[in-house]
Amino acid sequence: MLEPCGRRPPADSLIAEFSRFLSGRMGLHFPPERRADLERGLAAAARELGFTDTESCIRSLLASAFARPQLETLASHLTVGETYFFRERPSFECLEAHVLPALVRDRRAGERRLRIWSAGCATGEEPYSIAMALARAIPDLSDWNVSILATDINPRALRKASLGIYGDWSFRDAPAGIRETFFARTKDGRFEIAERIRSMVSFGYLNLAEDGYPSVENATNAMDIVFCRNVLMYFDPAHGRKALEKLGRSLMNDGWLFVNPVEMPQTALPQLVTVNLPGTIAYRKGARLASAEPERAAMPAWLSGAPVLSQALADVAAAIELPQMAPQGGQPTVCAPTPYQQAAALYALGRYPEAAETLRQALARDPGDAAAMALLARSCANQGDLAEAAKWCKQAVAADKLNSGWHYLLATIVQEQGAAEEAAAALRRALYLDQDYALAHFALGNLFRRQGRRMGSERHYRNALAVLGGCAHEQVLPESEGITAGRLAEIIRASLSSEASA
Repeated sequence: MLEPCGRRPPADSLIAEFSRFLSGRMGLHFPPERRADLERGLAAAARELGFTDTESCIRSLLASAFARPQLETLASHLTVGETYFFRERPSFECLEAHVLPALVRDRRAGERRLRIWSAGCATGEEPYSIAMALARAIPDLSDWNVSILATDINPRALRKASLGIYGDWSFRDAPAGIRETFFARTKDGRFEIAERIRSMVSFGYLNLAEDGYPSVENATNAMDIVFCRNVLMYFDPAHGRKALEKLGRSLMNDGWLFVNPVEMPQTALPQLVTVNLPGTIAYRKGARLASAEPERAAMPAWLSGAPVLSQALADVAAAIELPQMAPQGGQPTVCAPTPYQQAAALYALGRYPEAAETLRQALARDPGDAAAMALLARSCANQGDLAEAAKWCKQAVAADKLNSGWHYLLATIVQEQGAAEEAAAALRRALYLDQDYALAHFALGNLFRRQGRRMGSERHYRNALAVLGGCAHEQVLPESEGITAGRLAEIIRASLSSEASA
C-alpha cells in the first residue's frame, strides 16, 4: 500500500526498530497486530513535523534525541486521549460509597488530608470526576487539605485539561445533575468547570515510562488513591509491570489503586491485594507488604564467592554498591555496609518504614549526620508523615545551613503541608546558596504559577532552562531522585507552552 504522497510505507525492519525505540522512551507498545495504528499515527506526526514521508521522519527521530515539540507531536498522534466524565462509572460509585467514607472516617480525628493521583489524565475528565466525587461524598470538604495530581505524557491534552472547558460529548455517561451542579455554560455553548472543582486539581507533565516516582520532588509520593486506567495497556509487559510496581510504591499503606483489570500482570504484585467491589475490581496496598519478600535484582557477580551475608545485607545488596577488598591470593571479601548505605538501599526498594528505623538507629549513634536526617525526612514524607518529615529536614538544615539541597527538600515538604510562603522562602535560600540550582528555579516557577504570578513563574522557568542548557542531556540532577537535565528541560518547556496557550 502506498502512502498518500506516493511513496511506499517504511520497511518492516525500520518500523520494528522504531517500535522498540518508542517502547524504551515512552513505554508505548505497538505489537505486530497494531502496526496499522502505529503507521497511521506516524504518518500524521510526520506531516505535522514537516516531513514528506514517514520513513524520513522515522530516520530523523532515530538519529537524534527527542526534543519536547517532537515528543509532544508523537504523543498526540500515538496515544488515544478520548475520554469522558465518570468513565467506567462503577469505579466512581465505589469511590464515593466505599473508599472515600472509610478514608474520611480514619482521618477525621487527625490530619484531614487526602492525596489522589490521576496518572494518564488525558484531557482532564478523570481528575475532575474525582474532584466532583469528593464534593459529593464529603460534606465538609472545605475543612480538608485535598490535592489531586493529574499527569500525562501529552502536553496538548494537559493544556485542554487546564482550561476546564468541555462540549456535550464529554458528558455522555455522566450522572444526572453533574453538568448543572459543577459547570457553567459558556458563550459558545460549551461548559466550564466550577473554580471550586478546578482548584483541587493540579496538572503536570510526567512520562510513566521514564520519570522518577514516587518522589517528593514531583509530588507523586504518599498517595491515598491512584487512578491509572486504560494507560498501561499501551505499555509492553516489562514497562507495564515496572510502572505498576512504582505506582504501588507511591501509595500509602492501605492506599487504593484503580486500574483496568486487564492491565494487571498475570503474576501477582506482592504489595497489591485484589479487592472485589460492587461492579468493579480495585487493588489495595495491604498489610502483607511489610512481610512480603521484595523482588530482588540480580546479585553482583563478585558476591558469588563471598561469605554468607546477614539477612539485612542480603535484602539490600542488589541495591547498593558495596565496597570490596581482595586479600592476598584470595577471593574478594565484602565490607559490611554502613547503616546509611543500608537505609539508602531500603529506601530505593520502597521499604520506607525499615529505612526510617535504620536511620533513627544511625542518628542515635551520630546525632549530627545531616545526610541521614535528610534521608529520614524523605522516608517519612513517602509514608505521608509530613510533620515528622519537616522536623527532620529542619534539623538537617540546622546541621548544615550551607547545603542548598536541604533547603530545597524542606521547600517540597512544607509545600505539601500547604505552607506556600514558607516553601518560597526555603527555595529562595536554596537559590541564594546556589543560583544555578535548576530544580529550585523550577519549583519556585511551579509555586508562582499556582499563585497566578505568571511573570515570576516564567522568569524562574527560563532561569532553570538557562542552567540546564549547560548540562549534558543525560546528566542526572542532584536531589532529583533520577531526573536528567534533558527530561527537566522537556517538562519546563511543556509548562511554558501550557502557560502561553492559557
